[in-house]
Amino acid sequence: MTESAIADAEAPEDKRKKLLHMLGLVVLVGALGWGVWYWLTQSGRVHTDNAYVGADTAVVTPLVSGPVKEVRVGGTQTVNKGDVLVVLDDADAQVDLANAEAMLRQAEQRFRQTLATGTAFRARLTARGADTAQAEARLAAARADSEKARAALARRESLAPSGAVSQEELATARAAYAQTRAVEEQARAAIATAEATRASAVGELASNEALTQGVSIETAPDVAAARARLAQARLNLERTIIRAPISGVVTQRQVQVGQRIQAGAPIMTLVPLDAVFVDANFKESQLRAVKPGQKVELTSDFYGSSVTFHGTVKGFAGGTGAAFSLIPAQNATGNWVKVVQRLPVRILIDPAELKAHPLRVGLTMTATVDTRDK
Repeated sequence: MTESAIADAEAPEDKRKKLLHMLGLVVLVGALGWGVWYWLTQSGRVHTDNAYVGADTAVVTPLVSGPVKEVRVGGTQTVNKGDVLVVLDDADAQVDLANAEAMLRQAEQRFRQTLATGTAFRARLTARGADTAQAEARLAAARADSEKARAALARRESLAPSGAVSQEELATARAAYAQTRAVEEQARAAIATAEATRASAVGELASNEALTQGVSIETAPDVAAARARLAQARLNLERTIIRAPISGVVTQRQVQVGQRIQAGAPIMTLVPLDAVFVDANFKESQLRAVKPGQKVELTSDFYGSSVTFHGTVKGFAGGTGAAFSLIPAQNATGNWVKVVQRLPVRILIDPAELKAHPLRVGLTMTATVDTRDK
């Protein structure tokens, strides 16, 4: 074979080798480029599509029972904090309020009457003291009369043997002395009666002062209790108008006009769309470098990949979903198989982005945490 023929045969193989070398070089450069791109942008990022939108919803419940008079909101309606949601029939509450007002006036009237009675008891005590003084004066007079009658009787008895005093005069002196003694005993009994009456008046005054001493019409217990009942009646009347505790969207409305609802029964739920969060369920092996405060990128099927939400890691749940399930897994068995668990990670979303692109509770999200942000 000539040299030209050999050269022609080697030319295609050299060309093939050059092409392979170039292809290998391109693959190497591409791999290096991908490696640099991954190291610069993807290294240290953990990803999950097991994430869902959540919110601290408010369950609206009436604080008083009653028939529904008006329902002013419907499902999917957006309401602000303080807006009227439901109005209950307030006829019973109005009656209770009127009764409480009457009971307050009655309690105030009884307190004023007790104060007036105290003044009467003081006057009566003064009168009983005067009665005692009068009785003591009468006793002193009776004693004087009795002593005078006793002296007259003694003189007549000393003169009787000589016949200077007749028997009739002596009998009259004895009768007079006996009468003065009776009057004296009667005066002593009158003093005892006056003192007993005065003691009764002292007790009545003390009892009255126990109800009024150190208190006013503002602080009297009966009046304060009546005032508390009035405040409760007014509060129950106000509670017949059920207002929104937070701003949000009405969901699960379960109340109709004419329905009688009981206190504490849920009638609707409010979802605060401006305060939703994401619970992302990462595998436990993905959480080694995840810490609160790290940045997160999120996308939702609701808006597609064209809308990216930004958030931060708030914290970690207290346990995995399996640990708090209705029937927790029992791992203390002989046929145990290790299953990688997922731990919910709470992620807060930028409020401005939520306002521009509202999310709904339960929507699925894709979350990527940048663990390089320490």
